[in-house]
This record gives sequence, C-alpha cells and structure tokens, in this order.
Amino acid sequence: MDKTRGPDPLDDLLTPQLVDSRRDAPLSVYLHLPWCRRRCGYCDFNTYVHEPDPAYLVALKAELTAAAQRLGPRRVSTVFCGGGTPTLLPAQELAGLLAHIARVFDLDPAAEITTEANPETLDPVYLRELRQAGFNRLSLGMQSATPHVLAVLDRQHTPGRAVAAVAWARQAGFTNVSLDLIYGAPGESASDWGASLATALAAAPDHISAYALTVEPGTPLAARLARDHIPGPQEDDLADKYLAADAAFERAGLGWYELSNWARVAPGQSPPPKACCHNLAYWHSQDWWGAGAGAHSHIAGVRWWNRRHPGAYASGPPAQAGEILSPQQRRVERVLLELRLASGLDPARLTAAEQARLPGFTARGLLVATDQALVLTPAGRLLADAVVRDLLDA
Repeated sequence: MDKTRGPDPLDDLLTPQLVDSRRDAPLSVYLHLPWCRRRCGYCDFNTYVHEPDPAYLVALKAELTAAAQRLGPRRVSTVFCGGGTPTLLPAQELAGLLAHIARVFDLDPAAEITTEANPETLDPVYLRELRQAGFNRLSLGMQSATPHVLAVLDRQHTPGRAVAAVAWARQAGFTNVSLDLIYGAPGESASDWGASLATALAAAPDHISAYALTVEPGTPLAARLARDHIPGPQEDDLADKYLAADAAFERAGLGWYELSNWARVAPGQSPPPKACCHNLAYWHSQDWWGAGAGAHSHIAGVRWWNRRHPGAYASGPPAQAGEILSPQQRRVERVLLELRLASGLDPARLTAAEQARLPGFTARGLLVATDQALVLTPAGRLLADAVVRDLLDA
C-alpha cells in the first residue's frame, strides 16, 4: 500500500465475513479502458484523448490480482471491456487482459466475454484475433446511419462501417453481435431514424441497444446547442422514435428485455438467449468488480468507486471511497432497476403503501400487474422514471 495515499477503503468495506458469504455467488468483471482518438460531442464518460498507456495496463492487472486475493476463488461469469475505445489496444493486449483474469480468477468456460468497439478500429484480422483469444460478444457503436446525424454527434466512423464490422465479426466466429444506436439528435428526422433502424436490422445483429440522446451539461454538444440557440432533444420526438424502434425490432424478431435493449428472441426463453448477461448482472444487483479509472464495483450491498483520473488511479490504491448500502437503499435500487426489465418486478419488494398505489398505474395503462411480476407497458416504458418516482414511498 502507498502510505502517502492513506488507507485503502476496501480494508474496512470488504470484511472477511462478507467475502466468505459470497464465495459461491457468480462474479462479473468490468475493465475500463479510457482512451479515445476523439471525444464525441455528447459524451460525459470518463474518457481521455490519449494513446493507450502501458503503465495503466500494469495497474489494471495489479488491481485484478488484488481483487482475486481479496475475494478468493470466485467464478467469473461475465467480462466486459468498456471505455473509451477498448479496441484502440492491439488485440494481443486485450487478449492479455483476458488471460490475466483467467489466471487470477476461476473464469467460467462458458463466460460471456464482451468488448465494446468503434467500427473504425476494426478489420477482419483484428476480429479473428479477438475471437481466438476468447472474446465471444462484440458491442459496436453504430449510433446512426445518417451522415449529418453522425456529424452532430461528432462520431468519426462512416455510416457503412458498422454494417461491415458485423459481417467481419460473423466471419471471425462471433455469434453474439450488438449494435448501439442513439436517437433524438438535433436535426434527426423521423425518416433519418427509420433509415438507421432499417440499416441496423439489415445487418442482422443479435442484439440492439437504442438510447435517447441526453445532452449533458459541460459537454461540447451542450455548448454548441446553447451557442447556436438550437433546441435539444424533444420529449414527443423521443417517444415517437422509441415506439418506432420497438415496433421495428419486434417485427425483426428482437424482443425488449430492458428499457433500452432488445435481443433475438427464442420461444419459451426469458430473457432472450442473446441478452447481455453482464448488464443483467447490474440490473439484478449481483456482484461485480469494476477495474480501472473511475470504475464502480458492488459486492452484496457494498459499493465503491475508483480514482477517476488514470494517472491517479495508476499511482496508488485504486479505490477512492465506498459505502455500505442500507436495506432500504438496496430495496429502492432493486425497484428502480428491476422495473426496467421485461421480466418485471416482484411486487413483494414493495411496501403495503406502495402496493396500494398499483391500481392507479394499471388503470392508466402503465403497468401490467400479476401476483408474480409488475411489468411496464409500452406507455409505461416511456414514463418509467415517473412511474418509479410516483410508486415509491417518499
């Protein structure tokens, strides 16, 4: 431990009793790789326009080793490389990170292993190397098929590059490929969005994530909209585009399993077999270790976060601070997260007062309620945050 940085908060948070109680629970591992060639105008993630730093990778492996020492022989069921642009690293470096996880943890042979990717960083050889290393899921940032929308978002790739990358991934042996889309950019028409949907579906991905654009304060996009007096995303437009996407995906055989995520359906299987298991671990409040600058972790109601800047992260104990969630905090988080899922929320998680409010939501067509689950309707999905806010006790 670097004594100049003070004690490691994990010494008090991850007690031997807690660690022992979670020995048999599956673990997910997230790796944050924060580098980008260019920062997108809408992005407020913890990313940096910088070439990958070898010292950072050394620190990342050291954190993973320390995590395994703290947690003991936990079985890892999912690995997710996010950023930033993980695929700015050579494929051999990503392979080395995965091999390190397999050395220090018990990596499930059937683990879902994902990396995010900017299509411009990929080619057929790179994807073959990733697949040979053990990566079996690819998440591609497509965002839009319309050049002027990509320009507004400050995306670098050309519209057809993501579609080509899906084909290369298939040739490399990937059987689970996801595309990310963003809707509601200034100047995006309904026909623009329809073209993006059609182009994405023509590539026949196994999974699609579609997110409404949020203009975060302090981003270049927020500054540009304010300077040029351009209105940001409009609620009615966002709702129309969400419903158009949901209908298009359903026609194509993709079913929603989380508010912003759809996956290829299979009869009788819920969630769909190509759903993102790593994200489902988050939404079900399971255990995960987030390694890297600014990454967050959670083990059985204990939550902590790492130092945000890569230099600070690499120079000392990575964890900055943490907290132990109260039973009420954990309950509220379960309601917030599980109501987003097509599998729904167990009504037993609600207080008596909250359950008494349910008829009002069902009467308004926002919820379908059974003894087993509360599930948002399409109208309810559009108002999910308001439903949760009005449902929960103050």
